[in-house]
Amino acid sequence: MTISLERTERIEMAEPGKKSTLDYLFERLEQMPVPEGYKVEIVEGTVYMTPQRDIHWQTIRVITRALDDQFGLNSKVFSDVRIDFPAEDDDNAFCPDVAKLVDGAKKENGRWRYQDVEFVAEIISKGTGTNDYGPKKTAYATAEVPLYIVADPYLGRCRVFTNPKDGEYEGDITVPYGEPIDLTDTVLGMTLQTEDFPRD
Repeated sequence: MTISLERTERIEMAEPGKKSTLDYLFERLEQMPVPEGYKVEIVEGTVYMTPQRDIHWQTIRVITRALDDQFGLNSKVFSDVRIDFPAEDDDNAFCPDVAKLVDGAKKENGRWRYQDVEFVAEIISKGTGTNDYGPKKTAYATAEVPLYIVADPYLGRCRVFTNPKDGEYEGDITVPYGEPIDLTDTVLGMTLQTEDFPRD
């Protein structure tokens, strides 16, 4: 098990003779001095601690407000809430930047189920961008999340992934910031405006 601190180092974290489970890892992480304002996720068994940046948060805010306008304040829209996604070794505990669950979603064993996630948006950070386009994209497609958007403030564009099948997304389009994203034929049934997405 490794811990990755964005732009710093990797530290080995394993306890001999004890099986590493997601719950065990999060219990250990809660005992560590994690700096305030850091998001913690486990991606394919590696722990990532990423600092929350203003541009990151502003993009999340624009997306969640659009979802609130479309679905109301009582819809199940979350940011940075742990959801365990399928992996070969069950070592994916993501905290999506934005996640929307289906109406009627209920917690199971105290956590939201990945089977109820119908939309995810991730905002690229320099140190973890490869996760968003790699293992996270694969996990979301394997979990059959119908709509996955990656917003990239460095390149000023969004990648929109739709139609998950056999662990891959069949639909993949790129929309530059400033252009509307037509999601009317998706589970969201709306157009997402990007002119207020900040650039870095």
